[in-house]
Amino acid sequence: MLDSRKTNLSRRGLLRISGAAALLTFALATTATARSPAPPQKYTVVMGSMSFGKLPSGLKVGDTITWVNRDTVPHTATARDKSFDVRVQQGQSVSMVVKKAGSIAFYCIYHPGMRGTLTVAAQ
Repeated sequence: MLDSRKTNLSRRGLLRISGAAALLTFALATTATARSPAPPQKYTVVMGSMSFGKLPSGLKVGDTITWVNRDTVPHTATARDKSFDVRVQQGQSVSMVVKKAGSIAFYCIYHPGMRGTLTVAAQ
């Protein structure tokens, strides 16, 4: 009789351990999912009236910016650190993927008064 109680206790202990392991596995999987990076976002910056429009906030490496030129002259979005150089003809648009984190100052090479700064977070 003592042996059957020990066996039952052992089985219950194994069930508890198995249940705890399953909960731990679920918790770890849920935590890993919660930490997955957000999918890349898409933003638009309009060049018009010889200026850059509203710049995106919350920008991350991997996001896409579409530069739209609504002026009658060409423009660029040229990073001062040379990390990007987007050239956009009048009435056209050009997309770029953000590849670098940090505070990135940029300007138009044709119109140096047109300038801005992108604030980009790592993924």
